[in-house]
Amino acid sequence: MNRIEKRMEELKQNNEKAFITYITAGLPDMGRTAEIIKAQEGITDVIELGIPFSDPTADGPVIQQASYEAIQNGATLKKTFALMDELRRGGCEQPVVFMMYYNTILNYGIADFVTKCRETGVDGLIVPDLPIEEQDLLRDALKGDDTTLMIELVSPVSKDRIPGILSGARGFVYCVSSMGVTGQAADFHREVVSYLSKVKEQSHIPVMMGFGIREASDVRPMKDIIDGCIVGSYFIKIMRENGFDAKAAKEYASRFKKELNEL
Repeated sequence: MNRIEKRMEELKQNNEKAFITYITAGLPDMGRTAEIIKAQEGITDVIELGIPFSDPTADGPVIQQASYEAIQNGATLKKTFALMDELRRGGCEQPVVFMMYYNTILNYGIADFVTKCRETGVDGLIVPDLPIEEQDLLRDALKGDDTTLMIELVSPVSKDRIPGILSGARGFVYCVSSMGVTGQAADFHREVVSYLSKVKEQSHIPVMMGFGIREASDVRPMKDIIDGCIVGSYFIKIMRENGFDAKAAKEYASRFKKELNEL
């Protein structure tokens, strides 16, 4: 069983909600990225590791700046694979999902990319600019091995496309909670509860809510619908304020996870 699916099953058995954080690979450098990931092991349920890209269209100013700085500091996909290899060889079993843009995969070569994901223990892929209708090449490359899963996204305007997006989906479904880009400070879509309920009714896998979340209390109105949530831009903000200290990552994750499951 894939690490993500194993963790989601454990959470289900314990009647707990999942907590996922996002960090940009190479911010401020690969060494501290590794420390931030390892500090959250056993607390944060999945790490969403952003692959720096020059034009991150789904992301707001915070992650755009993080991506820019990481690239300026020399971060690349190859170096991120090396980071993953180091983590896995060191015994890290934390589920890790790459959040990235399709051009990076195409440039690397789809088959070679998937092979490298499997070799280095990448558990899942989130590709926000690759709609379900255009996923065939990547999905075909991923077939036959549970190591790396395709993680699907849905949005408030997905509507009739939701069944098709969820068909064959694994791991969890990432529900975008607002229209626009990441980091919008809990400015959720006006019909977010109705939309999430519709996804939950049709989903055979855990439903995660992301975009604009800062504190566990932000998702209180949705607590009986969602199976967990994702914090990205605000987590990077916390890291910046604390000099990318791994201890601060652990403290924030511990508090959020505790409060999330006390809602």
